[in-house]
Amino acid sequence: MIDIENICEKNEELRIDDLQLKGYRIIQDKNKFCFGVDAVLLSDFARVKKNETLLDIGTGTGIIPILLEAKTQGKHFVGLDIQKECIELAKKSLELNGIAHKIDMICGDINNAGEIFKDRYFDVITCNPPYMIGSHGAKGENMEKAIARHEIYCTFEDIARESSRLLKNKARLYIIHRPFRLVEIFNTLTKYQLEPKRMRLVHPYADKEANMVLIEALKGASSRLEVMKPLIVHKTPGEYSDEIYEIYGKEKPDGK
Repeated sequence: MIDIENICEKNEELRIDDLQLKGYRIIQDKNKFCFGVDAVLLSDFARVKKNETLLDIGTGTGIIPILLEAKTQGKHFVGLDIQKECIELAKKSLELNGIAHKIDMICGDINNAGEIFKDRYFDVITCNPPYMIGSHGAKGENMEKAIARHEIYCTFEDIARESSRLLKNKARLYIIHRPFRLVEIFNTLTKYQLEPKRMRLVHPYADKEANMVLIEALKGASSRLEVMKPLIVHKTPGEYSDEIYEIYGKEKPDGK
């Protein structure tokens, strides 16, 4: 058994964060890409039923499979990421939480998914994809952060195409993305028989325009979209909305 906590104490670049859910914790590298509110929102939006199998594309730290293993009755979870360092760190988090038997972490390219997984294998796919087109604006970022934020190794079309290939008929894809790409996202999803069924816009404040969008798409479904009420992240600077506190499982400060 590897003494993970001792390793983190000796390596100042690593930290262990409490997920405030079933006592689970996650190991992250402070100098590389750490999960944010978008991953937490996606894990709350996604629906995983009893005995279903899930794939998380671009899993990074493994946060989404770990949260969904804790919150759902899914049978098995898989995280896929092209960055070996991310996968190795995610495996340590699984060991730390004693859930390595429930979640697999695989280093691989989504464009080679056909060689890694069987077609029509998964009930659910989640993805918090790179938001920015190509490497535009990536100058000055370290490589790990650039890969997470920019379409360097895969495009949204790659994700939609391979998701359609890997999902069973009537299975579900959940993504979080940027609203400015909504037309492209919907066109690409429907191109690969992934019909948008639910959409929720996420606003940083009630009086600000949306900066994220949550989408559920169903493979092989007919056209009918439910637009949910907006999700507001903050009441005031530094203070989350009531719903965000509930999603994070945190108590409101001073009982507010």
